[in-house]
Amino acid sequence: MLVHGKPYRTVWMEGREVKMIDQRQLPHVFTIASCASCRDTAQAIKDMVVRGAGAIGVAAGYAMTQAALEAPDATFHRSVAEAAEAVRASRPTAHDLFYAVDRLLEAITGASDPTRARQEAVRLARQLSDDNASAGEAIGRAGARLLRSGMRVLTHCNAGWLAFADWGSALAPVYYAHRQGVALFVYVDETRPRSQGAKLTAWELSQEGVPYTIVADTAAGSLFQHRDIDGVLVGADRIAANGDVANKIGTYPLALLAKHHEVPFYVAAPRSTFDLAAADGRAITIEERGEDEVLWVSGVTPEGTAARVRVAPEGASARNPAFDVTPAGFVTRFITEAGLVEPAPGAIAAFVRHQPTSAGR
Repeated sequence: MLVHGKPYRTVWMEGREVKMIDQRQLPHVFTIASCASCRDTAQAIKDMVVRGAGAIGVAAGYAMTQAALEAPDATFHRSVAEAAEAVRASRPTAHDLFYAVDRLLEAITGASDPTRARQEAVRLARQLSDDNASAGEAIGRAGARLLRSGMRVLTHCNAGWLAFADWGSALAPVYYAHRQGVALFVYVDETRPRSQGAKLTAWELSQEGVPYTIVADTAAGSLFQHRDIDGVLVGADRIAANGDVANKIGTYPLALLAKHHEVPFYVAAPRSTFDLAAADGRAITIEERGEDEVLWVSGVTPEGTAARVRVAPEGASARNPAFDVTPAGFVTRFITEAGLVEPAPGAIAAFVRHQPTSAGR
């Protein structure tokens, strides 16, 4: 994707350093963060310098590569295993992170010696990044067939190219269709408490030239009631074997509204987001983040200075679940790199296991 006309990926590796667009600074400042070690990259994931399921997975793959490059030969496998636990602990909900860690661990432990293991880690982490970008483009191509000129699409959180190595999931069909000349309009949920919609999705759409407007999360019901929404596109952080979807907090109410108003509710995600080991949504760990994200807001002053202000009374407490779970029965279809997949256990299992009959038409 382009930033001010220049192509970027969300996360990449230069030498032993992991580079990433610092998403905490957007949309006001575009800057690149550098992570010199596995510990630094894991902390960047935890601190949401990089966020979005796909991008987290790519960053986790690079973190494991750093772990292999850093580990001394004498304690190589123990050091890498300890690093893997630290990376896993950085964000507990996104399945792509665990997928990447497991893939890298398998490659590293299967190598004949530390030198070969390091070489294989570098190769595989880059492949996972390329695969993530390719999956995003394929999701875009598959999902664009569902869109027509004049459609008004509602999104939640950010599932665009900032959430992947490139292209994204939920926004990929919008970008693909837009480049094909399909005239779309996007309603961007602000997505409290971190406002990833207002800060990130709006910035992405501006870069791409897609018409949009930001709405408060609580405005969605009114938009549905007045028939202003023709479809909902969201991403996912983990999808259970039965089709239950863990995504950014606030997704479940949108699914309820879409179901009630008979509006299609599509979930876009690559194969790496599906977790057959989780039987249903109850098996998905829901991350609880710090209460300050709810009690304070950050932005820039009229003078352009970054500022953080309290919006709640002194001494107030808050709960801050980062995700909720949407039952499979509220999902119209999954949009994947293999096409459309029914939100049913058999179709999901076939898709994840690479069977050609997995994708619906």
